[in-house]
Amino acid sequence: MKGTALRAEKIGHVFGTGETAFTALHSVDVEVRRGEVLLLMGPSGSGKTTLLHILGGLLRPTSGKVWLDGERIENLSEEKRGALRLKYFGFVFQSYNLFPVLTATENVLVALDLARADLREGRARARRLLCEVGLEKRLDAYPNELSGGQKQRVAIARALAGDPLILMADEPTAALDAESGHRTMELFRRLAHEQNRAVVIVTHDPRILPLADRIVRIEDGRIAPESDGGDAARRQTEGAVP
Repeated sequence: MKGTALRAEKIGHVFGTGETAFTALHSVDVEVRRGEVLLLMGPSGSGKTTLLHILGGLLRPTSGKVWLDGERIENLSEEKRGALRLKYFGFVFQSYNLFPVLTATENVLVALDLARADLREGRARARRLLCEVGLEKRLDAYPNELSGGQKQRVAIARALAGDPLILMADEPTAALDAESGHRTMELFRRLAHEQNRAVVIVTHDPRILPLADRIVRIEDGRIAPESDGGDAARRQTEGAVP
């Protein structure tokens, strides 16, 4: 069942002070809903990664309010926001951030260890998650034995370890070829549509537009009019030169 998972109102953020101050976000409003894939798109330096970090509780906004499951979070202490991140969020980064000396299973197990899972139960869950993302034959492979798409799937499995309500990804398809990128996005769609999670993706990749449910475009730290993924893809196709 769809519903609002996360909501931000009049978010502003300034880096630095005095003459070197830079305003990355200007009074931004955005809603993140369960059961859908939301893309945050815009040119480099537009503020989309800053917004992702604020929505995920990694960065405190200079101004504005953020509600997670109906409760304010931007004014909480670092300790309390850390606990909320562990409970509600899963993060997937472009560089994967896998431990090179650990197998795929062990990389996922690290996240379960943070959640204080029993070792035996945690290992079984890590393997189930890797099977869920299509890596049943690569459970004991090390990162240097995996393709870019496979590494990304390990990172997604690790992000799912705490059974998060909200999955956040920063440029997850940027380093992938077209086929791997498409498979990764299809996986995100299944996680949103079949498991009623909210998925937020920062991206420059126009190839994944048709797989989005909604797109928020950010330009110079401000939100442009929203659109759904299908409309955006059609406009792009209609405007293409044959």
